Amino acid sequence: MLYLTSDNFPVFVPFGVIGFYRYLWYCIRLTAALAYRPVPLPENPTYVASEDVTIIVPTIDAGEEFKEAANSWLVGKPKEIIIVTEEKMQGPLQELANSVDPERIRVLTVPFANKRLQMSHGIKHTTTDIIVFADDDAIWPPTMLPYMLACFEDQKVGGVGTSQRVQPVGEKMTVWEVLAAFRLSIRNIEIASSTHIDGGIPCLSGRTAAYRTIILKDPEFLHGFTHDYWLGKYHLNSGDDKFLTRWMVSHGWSTYVQCCKEAELLSTMKPNWRFLKQVLRWTRNTWRSDLRSLFMERYIWTAHPYVAYTMVDKLFNPFTLLVGPVLVAYLMYKSTIPVEQGGYHLPWWNIAISYMVWLSATRTAKLLPHLWYRPQDIIYVPAFILFGYYFAIMKVYALLTLHETGWGTRAGVGDPSAATAAVDANEKAQVTVVPVKPYSDVPTPTAEQQRYPEPPIEMRVGYAN
Repeated sequence: MLYLTSDNFPVFVPFGVIGFYRYLWYCIRLTAALAYRPVPLPENPTYVASEDVTIIVPTIDAGEEFKEAANSWLVGKPKEIIIVTEEKMQGPLQELANSVDPERIRVLTVPFANKRLQMSHGIKHTTTDIIVFADDDAIWPPTMLPYMLACFEDQKVGGVGTSQRVQPVGEKMTVWEVLAAFRLSIRNIEIASSTHIDGGIPCLSGRTAAYRTIILKDPEFLHGFTHDYWLGKYHLNSGDDKFLTRWMVSHGWSTYVQCCKEAELLSTMKPNWRFLKQVLRWTRNTWRSDLRSLFMERYIWTAHPYVAYTMVDKLFNPFTLLVGPVLVAYLMYKSTIPVEQGGYHLPWWNIAISYMVWLSATRTAKLLPHLWYRPQDIIYVPAFILFGYYFAIMKVYALLTLHETGWGTRAGVGDPSAATAAVDANEKAQVTVVPVKPYSDVPTPTAEQQRYPEPPIEMRVGYAN
């Protein structure tokens, strides 16, 4: 390769700058992740799951996997589990709930399938201090709830997340599940490092996250959460976890992530090409949320500057990643031209092989934390490399199609505007509208004031539209 630099050294400068920048920051993230420590269990906890925790599960098609997940939640002894589904699914889900624990699992319904409305409905029927949202297939370790509750000993903490691993759908992981596992391993490092560096996180994943009920009961939150529009006209249904995380930041609440085996959930991923649809939906949500955080709301710059940097980095990442193949293609082209006519000495195949060796070595190094536990997955590194370039192109496509707000992988999830309008009409028919003080004027309640001895009479609404 040095032989090639004798021809025209400046052509390698972009390679060097991009490579040095990317792997310098990866080393910084890895070092921070190694220095990170989870919050330990308190000797005398303020919050106890059996008194203070309600688990809310929005779903429309929970199957047999729900039983395994629900049984893992019940080990932590929450006060209640609330399943929120659409009306036509109440019967099947009630039977499913009864087969697990009819006393602690309650099934509620909304007129139409809409995740945010389902979550909001569950919030209104919660009587505990802490709400934990969970996917219907999220499997918890027995110590999950105590470790999540430990973070709330700090009264400034409003939301808590966890680390994650992939649970295979079958006996063996498919290539799609391995790719998802690679992504989660990298994500675990990223969230541990950002939590250690400045206490922030880009997103408290919706697979499992805990929040103070007092935050979510706020009428301003409930309205904004269910009436969230991109560019003022595209009603959003997915991206609920992004909204919740931004709300924590914009309203002065801290967040924390418990990255440890005691709080690491298992979650299934699409075992086939539909995984790509999931990734596309997540990517659009990330674009929308990051652009809002950085350029519209802008609280992230002062609250969590390192997280703001990572968001900016992600904006340029697909473009810098695609520069590599373009430069390699240019070098290979120049190598096919005779030296006398301005070409390079090194054969084109030598450049191609060198580039593939470099990619294999660096990507494998990036995946070492995952391969340490699952060395058999090393055979999927080439697929991970190809997926990386596909993902870069997908990110550009997602940026150009942010107006697409459909779910993509779930049948039965319809128009969010129609679902929200139906719920609004139903609430107007049942709820007396009374003025509510603006959120900023409401003093922060004490721990005792956060308790709800009995369910509220639907929720007081501070808006009249």
